[in-house]
Amino acid sequence: MNKYNYLLIFFCLILQICYGQRKEQFPTVHVEEWNKMNASKKATFDWFKDAKYGMFIHWGLYSIPSGVWKGKTIDEMKNGPKVAEWIMLAAKIPRAEYTELARQFNPVKYNADSIAKLAKDAGMKYIVITSKHHDGFALFDSKVSRFDVMDATPFKRDIIRELHDACKKQGLEFGVYYSHNIDWMDGSDAQSAESFKQNPKMSEFEKTFGANTWDPSPNTFEEYLQNKAYPQVKELMRNYPDMKLLWYDMPWRMKPEQSFNFYKIVYDIQPQVIITERIGNGFGDYFIPGDNTIPEDTDHITKPWETVGTTNNSWGYKSYDNDWKTPKEVLYWLIEIVSKGGNYMLNVGPTGEGVVPSQSVYNLKTVGKWLKMNGEAIYGTQKWRVNREGPTSINMKSTEDRAKKGFQGKFTREDFWFTKKGNALYAISIVKPADKEVIKSFNSSIGKIKSVEIIGKGKVKFQQTPESLIVNIPKNFDPENGYVVKVSL
Repeated sequence: MNKYNYLLIFFCLILQICYGQRKEQFPTVHVEEWNKMNASKKATFDWFKDAKYGMFIHWGLYSIPSGVWKGKTIDEMKNGPKVAEWIMLAAKIPRAEYTELARQFNPVKYNADSIAKLAKDAGMKYIVITSKHHDGFALFDSKVSRFDVMDATPFKRDIIRELHDACKKQGLEFGVYYSHNIDWMDGSDAQSAESFKQNPKMSEFEKTFGANTWDPSPNTFEEYLQNKAYPQVKELMRNYPDMKLLWYDMPWRMKPEQSFNFYKIVYDIQPQVIITERIGNGFGDYFIPGDNTIPEDTDHITKPWETVGTTNNSWGYKSYDNDWKTPKEVLYWLIEIVSKGGNYMLNVGPTGEGVVPSQSVYNLKTVGKWLKMNGEAIYGTQKWRVNREGPTSINMKSTEDRAKKGFQGKFTREDFWFTKKGNALYAISIVKPADKEVIKSFNSSIGKIKSVEIIGKGKVKFQQTPESLIVNIPKNFDPENGYVVKVSL
């Protein structure tokens, strides 16, 4: 099977995982109890829908090999997606050999306060960090496993606690990612063999996707749940209070009872926490269209939703991946998603030393400057009846899609994205304006316009016609990354 056939199959499976929750089909048990728990989270949902923009952090032992194992890049390997945090599966590294990475993990340049300040400067409202990824290594002080940053590394600092506290100092909300279904160190074969017995017609790819089949731990998957996964989630909830989000991932082969248990464990300790749909079996609080995926049609989405994206083409640090999103591209993703009513959580992958790559820092701060002026059109807004106008159309379907295609955006002065807040409508451009600009969607059909303002410059002259709104742009106004027109009705 060639590389692109593999990517196609992988993408189709991700769609099944991510989009499969759309139908809201729940197991026959626990439905009423789940509905009550979900309904009690209104305050967090309201905050989430207003926040719009957050930081994802993928960090762990995989930042040390950074996409290369024994001289071979992960892109040259046949197994798994080509993102750095999957190196253990891609290279089929034995568990005992992989644990040796922990002895090298000493990120002395890690500074939680600096990372939280970066997110704040970037205009982000929350941070979610990988407390345990698929390799099973925990970035916090776990009492039920010694494969964690305190017991297995020379660093011996609770990374999750430091970042949790730093976020509170900056006024940011905090959440954690936890790989509940996949644990290559202690999670046996992720119920692969059992699932195959129940469905012998599944393909070999479906049977083994994400599972440790090269060196599985000798315990059962149920023993992993009872002795590690459930207890670690309890530790996270008890040790780091006042969280807003828990990002479970990869519900492949999860049973309804298992997904419900992961939900209730969180609710019983921190009932305000909202949970990603990747918990599995319909028990999620909010929808994830897919990694680096913007849904074309959002009318079918009934839950709050969030697109997660990378700053290059990997989540964990990948030393040779220099295909960085520009500030303009990041702005496009944010504005396109917000105009459709969603949130954008943009990832950074620190190096093995704990440093956020300089290109990520530059991009985030540049977008942050734009948001400092124009954030009124982003935060606390809702989608309008039209989300955009103009000739440019960009469809992004997955991380692999972005890596293969690159970014082909050639934005024009005719491209505008729309949001609304109260009696105000916003038209967002990400290119420099001319002396006059025309916004077709703000024609007389929307009602009489009382005033027009360029955010950051003040009120301007305008003319509303049956066909469009014509806006006079102030002289010497030359914003590199675009501007916002605010219309009051």
